[in-house]
Amino acid sequence: IELVSGGVGGRQRRAAPPLSSSGGGGSTTKWIVILFLIVLVGVYKLGMEEGKAEVQHEGFDGGDGINDNYSDVDVKQTQHEDDDTKDAAVQEEQIKKTETTTTTTTTVPPKPPMKFTMDHLTAMRTECNNLINTLNDYYYGEDKAIAMLMNSHIAPWDFNEVELDHVESTDESTFVNQYPPRKLRAVKLVNTMLRALVSDSQRTFLMGGIGSSVMAGHDNCHYDAYESQMERLFSPIWQAADMEFTFQNAGEGGGCGDSFENQVWCVKQNISPDVDVVHYEWTYFEHGAAYDWHESLLRWIQMLPKQPPLHIFNTGRNNKNDRDVKLTDYYARYGFNAFYMRTGFENGGYDYEKEKSEKEIDRFAWGHVGDGYHNTTRYGELEEDDLRKTSLGVVMRNWHPGPMGFQLTSDSFTYVYTHAILKALDIIEKEVNDGKDPREKWDASTRPIFMKGDLPEPMYCDPIYCVVDEPPGCLNYELPTFGQWGPRVEDPDDDLNPYLGEVQKWNVWHKDNDLWYMVGKQDTSLFKKRDDAEMCRHLDACGGISASKAEDGMVVFRLPKMEVGLVVVCGCCGKDVGQNMFMDNENLEISFNTVPLNKTTFDVWPNKKCVRLLKKFPTSGRESETPTGHHYLALKLLENQVGADVRISHV
Repeated sequence: IELVSGGVGGRQRRAAPPLSSSGGGGSTTKWIVILFLIVLVGVYKLGMEEGKAEVQHEGFDGGDGINDNYSDVDVKQTQHEDDDTKDAAVQEEQIKKTETTTTTTTTVPPKPPMKFTMDHLTAMRTECNNLINTLNDYYYGEDKAIAMLMNSHIAPWDFNEVELDHVESTDESTFVNQYPPRKLRAVKLVNTMLRALVSDSQRTFLMGGIGSSVMAGHDNCHYDAYESQMERLFSPIWQAADMEFTFQNAGEGGGCGDSFENQVWCVKQNISPDVDVVHYEWTYFEHGAAYDWHESLLRWIQMLPKQPPLHIFNTGRNNKNDRDVKLTDYYARYGFNAFYMRTGFENGGYDYEKEKSEKEIDRFAWGHVGDGYHNTTRYGELEEDDLRKTSLGVVMRNWHPGPMGFQLTSDSFTYVYTHAILKALDIIEKEVNDGKDPREKWDASTRPIFMKGDLPEPMYCDPIYCVVDEPPGCLNYELPTFGQWGPRVEDPDDDLNPYLGEVQKWNVWHKDNDLWYMVGKQDTSLFKKRDDAEMCRHLDACGGISASKAEDGMVVFRLPKMEVGLVVVCGCCGKDVGQNMFMDNENLEISFNTVPLNKTTFDVWPNKKCVRLLKKFPTSGRESETPTGHHYLALKLLENQVGADVRISHV
């Protein structure tokens, strides 16, 4: 420590003695210590004032009456005592700022622009309005078009009350209880269109239809089936958005012996599991008593990725069967509805009954040309060949609709779906104008996943089979199929095959139909003279896997993952082959997990071409064990088959 001397002659350096020294230096030492402490306190106070001034300067940039010149620390002590609370707040705020600037932040890359642009929206809206105006004009005005095309369903369609908050509702229980079925039904269809449009991963709007020869378009050129007409009518709307529209027609003729009772189990294979909308037609075979199958199918397809609405095509009148009406309302939230072709014609106001009684003209008689409104289809009006133009004016070929009947069917579904698209476009536009990204709400990835417990309790279908988390798995050898098989024939040389080393030579076959199969005599005669005859070819054909001799050995099916354990085989070809081919055939051994099954436990089900081998999983014995992790079904011919071959069409 450097001190000033008491003499006049200048300054000198003097070391302070140790604090432990005694004697005459004690007094001096005491004063030195006191002086040292005074200086130390002064230095501390000066440092505190400068620190406070610096913090205030940085935090407020000289505002609030605080002097900007902090090189001369000339702030009164009383002022700082008054500002203690304020200083503490300033220091706390400065600490927060420091923490914020030192925190490492993760930069999220911006989401790429939505593929569906506002230019797409404008173009699509134009195409939608063009189509609606075309159909309004064709059916003599909007009111009549709505009556024929939208009110011909068991529950008339109405999109006028659908608003944004309905479509984006996440509280389903509140939503379902708050709104009537007609609004729930419309909301589901609008939601379906919204998700298809804004999902960047989707470039095709896909529909699929399962059904009988009516669905297949028999007794017409395939070109004239309603699915083909709808592809031509609806496609320009999707093309305006640089997308495609495809309608998978999985209709199957009656020659294979099928009905709705066995084909609904194969929906996941007959059509793609990625469909946006499912159509169903088997109404000639139902006799008004298929409501339980409708319900099963509707519930199963809600377990598909896009949870498609189910829409039924019926060629007759809407007699408002009580159970069908109840199902339509009960499952309105899933978009369920049914179209009635004959009702559509009658809703236009033409008095068919009066014409029939007074003029003996039955426009729904086989082969009649003209529906009372027009004498041929719209594309028939452009046809130069008079015979073809006349053929295109047939309403009913026989029990199968003709091109005019199919045109009304195509027009109805397209008209309904186009109104749903227009509503979806309005909602997308509003979201974009509000600065929001529609994908945040309606991208495919945001769709909730349904489990069996998310659906309401079934009304009519067997809960053992219709309350499940996955649609049934099926292997259907008939054509066409567009989806995924469930069971598959195991490779005879696969190490997991429990019958490895045994003969497995069953043969897969399909009926080789020619171009004119089920085209109809009138069009066959006409198109044999034309170069575009290929458009008449139908897609459906019977098929199966079969054996006739003991040397063919066995066929082994690896079964898919199952929830219940139901196992059914169907035969080909005929409507009642199941009993003789499987149950009463002593030459045929049927095993499950290598254990021969007792045929007395079988039953003919769900129709006469099929036999139910197992109602559910075995719970005991070797047949309940799966050493490889898979269940296996095996059918083996023990002796040469007498009479018809064993032909399996479905597993």
